[in-house]
Amino acid sequence: MSTAPAPQQIVMTGASDGLGAESASQLAAQGHDLVLSGRNPAKLAAVVERIRRESPGVQVRSFAADFADLDAVRRLADEVLEACPRIDVLLNNAGTIFMKRSVTAQGYESTFAVNHLAPFLFTELLVDRVTASGPGRIVNTASTMHYRGSIDFADLAYDNGYSGMKAYGRSKLATVMYTRDLATRLEGTGVTVNALHPGAVATSIYAVGPAPVASAVKGLAGLVMMSAAKGGETLTHLATGSDVADVTGTYFEKWKSKTPSKRALDDAAVKQLDQVSREMVKL
Repeated sequence: MSTAPAPQQIVMTGASDGLGAESASQLAAQGHDLVLSGRNPAKLAAVVERIRRESPGVQVRSFAADFADLDAVRRLADEVLEACPRIDVLLNNAGTIFMKRSVTAQGYESTFAVNHLAPFLFTELLVDRVTASGPGRIVNTASTMHYRGSIDFADLAYDNGYSGMKAYGRSKLATVMYTRDLATRLEGTGVTVNALHPGAVATSIYAVGPAPVASAVKGLAGLVMMSAAKGGETLTHLATGSDVADVTGTYFEKWKSKTPSKRALDDAAVKQLDQVSREMVKL
């Protein structure tokens, strides 16, 4: 795997489990300094302990935050800005799926809020630090499910016809759309912005529903899907790979660029999403 020529300061969300934890371990093995975030403090602490054991020379810090609460996202951004005089790479990897419709503390549909609004806000609060740090990268974990997603701007609350998979597809479509928009906005700054689908990865995101069902689904995922470590390699590659250093505004599946959905290429909708998202997170 190709790596960046010098240690980087890398900020990663969704690092307490799954491909985020595995990518964090891989990045630490390359010698990069890490600031990690996750929702579960105990799991996050275990990842930090693992990295310090595996890569004792690397600096790793952590901050717990629940992306279902935009106030927590703002606090996390403040903590990261205080801890990091520079940010070379921002990896937005936090994500989830809610099979039953629920709303966040701010009253927004939860899957859209966690998977799009929270990383949108977090990135916008950190982007000036990233651009001021020199050549940098922003990487957003999306999904092949974005091809099945659509955005109804008149019903972002998903009051009508909610399903967990449809909500997930919508949120990941928003991720790809935001990636394209931010990449255009940051042209000429030296900061690249890309999105990825890591492949079908067996992670805890599939452990949804009643406990027996969740256990069975997770077990099946482990049999037919790639490991979290293998999936994390795509995230790691986009974070530090020299061959993608100048690539921006691109959607990747595994290590290959791929044309995103037609909806993701709708520039008018992309701009509308940006405006609506700013209003929702009060930017």
